[in-house]
Amino acid sequence: MNKKGLAKLKIDLKPTQILVLGFLFLIIIGAILLNLPIATNAKKSIGFIDALFTSTSAVCVTGLVVVNTLDYWSMFGKVVILVLIQIGGLGFMTFATTFFIILGRKIRLKERLIIQEALNQYTLSGMVRLTKNVLLGTLLIEGIGAAFLSIRFVPVDGAYGIFKAIFHSISAFCNAGFDIVGDSSLSPYIGDIIINITVMLLIILGGLGFTVWIDILRVLKQKFNDKLNLKRTFRKFTLHTKIVLVLTFALILIGFIFFFILETTNPDTLGNLSMKDKILGSLFQAVTPRTAGFNTMPLANMTHGSKFMTIILMFIGGSPAGTAGGVKTVTMGVIILTVISGIRGKERTEAFERTIPEDIIKRALAVITIGFTVIVTVTMILSVTESGTFMEILFETVSAFATVGLTLGITGSLTTIGKIVICITMFIGRLGPLTIAVALSMKARSKATMKKPEEKVMVG
Repeated sequence: MNKKGLAKLKIDLKPTQILVLGFLFLIIIGAILLNLPIATNAKKSIGFIDALFTSTSAVCVTGLVVVNTLDYWSMFGKVVILVLIQIGGLGFMTFATTFFIILGRKIRLKERLIIQEALNQYTLSGMVRLTKNVLLGTLLIEGIGAAFLSIRFVPVDGAYGIFKAIFHSISAFCNAGFDIVGDSSLSPYIGDIIINITVMLLIILGGLGFTVWIDILRVLKQKFNDKLNLKRTFRKFTLHTKIVLVLTFALILIGFIFFFILETTNPDTLGNLSMKDKILGSLFQAVTPRTAGFNTMPLANMTHGSKFMTIILMFIGGSPAGTAGGVKTVTMGVIILTVISGIRGKERTEAFERTIPEDIIKRALAVITIGFTVIVTVTMILSVTESGTFMEILFETVSAFATVGLTLGITGSLTTIGKIVICITMFIGRLGPLTIAVALSMKARSKATMKKPEEKVMVG
């Protein structure tokens, strides 16, 4: 292909396609590095499929692993995984933009469009400023988180405890779920207030979304200037922020109550613990499915009701424009509000005295439908290729799609086909099912110039 052909190919790529290719390139580079003998403690190559699985899980900030991260990977391997988590959590365009700024290069329109798609924004205004704020805010929060975790890790592990604290702070904020504690994730710390509260706050902050951060800071700054009360402060938030905050609090509260009731008498999970540990364990289990992947109680020993609630929370996930996965809280919120409006006979979907545009409703419906289709398809495939129970396979599938990383114990025994299918599922989940669908579509969006005749069909 000549230079003109290459230039034309580059111009024809849509922002969504560049985003998909960028993440794919990062995954392949990570797989090559993790496949090197130097990446393992045994100084032997892990094999490309397992390296690809680990790289995909790190870049897609999932946390599903086929080997024990603590024991299997060398310090080089752990650092590679950590870098992949950080880049994957914030998006490669965030780091690329920062690099361009350092070099003094101007950010072009094409690159701003990619940033807009990566951060799920509806306007091009302030994309570079948003990227810088995201990076600085992330480093600040991760630094504070690492400082608190060091209080527990450094006295036990010495200088290595600092790396351990940084690793878990980044992994928690990026909602990755990778840990270097051992086989049981954070179970040894189920009663540790500092580790539980720090990790939960990092998960929540990463899952709120960068747009919500900026909106909260804007309103708080105005509050200090104008002395607004709490009720008036909430009214100043955008509709997006209101929905995110309300649903985030509601899902954590509902999950906490549910897990506390079902597991507090279960001798295999929380039954033999003190009341303080039961509360911490239930609260952590309510937070981690959205979508971090850490756990402080043995998931395989939970009741069926708790496992199914975890699946629901994983599917919903965190909020848009953040590090979390899932179909997102706002997406589910828009669907619920639309259903309520339909039941009440309203023509428009409204929330907090605002009307939600029809194109947003269609987008939410598309995300839910594609996501549900992916989960059903993958579950059916794994039911054929794997030997686990239906609950184990469904749990694994939703965990991969929502980039959570929680498992009932079948990840390490997946067949080669199963690993490849889970890799694809994690990739779709990280970029978003709608982004993948748009990237695969070669037709540009067009607005119809003429409305077709209407005809009613029967539903329900």
